[in-house]
Amino acid sequence: MIYFIGAGCGDPELVTLKAYKILQKADVVLYTGSLVPKEVLKWCKDDALIQDSQYMKYDEIFEFLKTHSHKIVARVHTGDPTLYSTIAKQIEFLRSQDIDFEVIPGITAAFGASASLGIEYTIPGISQTLILSRIEGKTPQPESLEHILACKNSSMVFYLSISLLKKLKAKALQMGYSIDTPCWVVEKASWEDEQIYKGTLSDIEEKTSHIKGVAVILFGEFLHQKESVESHLYRKPLQKELK
Repeated sequence: MIYFIGAGCGDPELVTLKAYKILQKADVVLYTGSLVPKEVLKWCKDDALIQDSQYMKYDEIFEFLKTHSHKIVARVHTGDPTLYSTIAKQIEFLRSQDIDFEVIPGITAAFGASASLGIEYTIPGISQTLILSRIEGKTPQPESLEHILACKNSSMVFYLSISLLKKLKAKALQMGYSIDTPCWVVEKASWEDEQIYKGTLSDIEEKTSHIKGVAVILFGEFLHQKESVESHLYRKPLQKELK
């Protein structure tokens, strides 16, 4: 059986109990080394075969899964495996080979970010819709940014787009958004070294220009809400908020 596991957004304790149990018994673990916290692997058996897939091509991943399919295999992805991962192609291959699989959900970065911030995405009278998307760069985006931004009463979270804030700003201003519209960035949500940057369309690009790694962009009027006191109970001592 191949188990696609969501490792959560960073904090290893955010792995689900079901994923934890599978990691404990897995004979083989294939994980995305550039994104999955190494602490997650500490629950694996001492004799488990652990392989980093960071530099593997699709064909190599397919062959690896097929070779070990008679064992218990944990295919570990960051966040939730059904969001911005590569499981669709992997599952297509497994189905073509009649190899059994199961998908174990995980906590995605958008929810790790909102927990750290102490905010809600669905506020009565402000927003009842959450849009998870990405800004088009090298990867084609079937839905235009203009159409996404047209949903002005929605809460928006952009993945894999930190280098494209200039494009977000230009399009949002073109569509009538105020220069003061809140735009926040959470870098490495729920990790020990998580960083939070609060700004608006006018200054968020400047505040986050140094970020090269994993980050999510939160955008919209829904951010005009008071932070809950309880949110600070979640944060770790090393986490900082940069305004």
